[in-house]
Amino acid sequence: MNRKQLFENIKAKRSFLCVGLDTDIKKIPEHLLTEEDPIFSFNKAIIDATAQYCIAYKPNLAFYESMGVKGWMSFEKTIKYLNDNYPEQFIIADAKRGDIGNTSAMYARTFFEELNLDALTVAPYMGEDSVSPFLGYDGKWVILLALTSNKGSHDFQLTEDKDGERLFEKVLRKSQEWGNADNMMYVVGATQGRMFEDIRKIVPDHFLLVPGVGAQGGSLEEVCKYGMNSTCGLIVNSSRAIIYADKTADFASVAGEKAKEVQMQMSDLLKAIL
Repeated sequence: MNRKQLFENIKAKRSFLCVGLDTDIKKIPEHLLTEEDPIFSFNKAIIDATAQYCIAYKPNLAFYESMGVKGWMSFEKTIKYLNDNYPEQFIIADAKRGDIGNTSAMYARTFFEELNLDALTVAPYMGEDSVSPFLGYDGKWVILLALTSNKGSHDFQLTEDKDGERLFEKVLRKSQEWGNADNMMYVVGATQGRMFEDIRKIVPDHFLLVPGVGAQGGSLEEVCKYGMNSTCGLIVNSSRAIIYADKTADFASVAGEKAKEVQMQMSDLLKAIL
């Protein structure tokens, strides 16, 4: 999916919501545990209930890998279900990969060729040759970690060099030598608030994947005030606040209601550019 297609979908749905499929076998409704594949059954129900309100899904690989082969099979079935039934959805594998060149090339083959995902989160710590193998696929995206919303982000990302440049700013500037706004996005946590202003000075046109709205307390209004650009430029993720909103047999319809609430908020915020 290219940038134009992504923006067209945002305009059509008046939404830039990404639903995070952080599916934990210990948190899904108990009645699903008798199913042949409880994780896939949960994901399928969540997808069917929320697809009309969102433009992307982001399964977090750790939740599937924690269950071994069974979990990986659930992940594959989820991706196939999305590709077959909701081809307009932008699918992000939240895997935070990034390794020496030949290893990254294998990760790229896995996610972009074998699984046919749209995007992959990548850690930039090892530099250009760990990122560039992911950039050789037309219509596929690298989503590079830039400024995250966790407490530990202050340990490295906000450290300054002798010229006052913070590490996350160096990542933003340097990585533009490797990719561009048509194949690279950045992860910026929703709790960073006005930091979005600083980020937009460096990457005015790129899409930003923004986790941390909802359960983590990030403000959607602040994210849009400081981070939205003329083509929206935001994909805002919400996971727990939507998928675990209810633990009864009505979990999917409640998730749909929560997604609709966010979509309606987003529709109002999009009036600034549409």
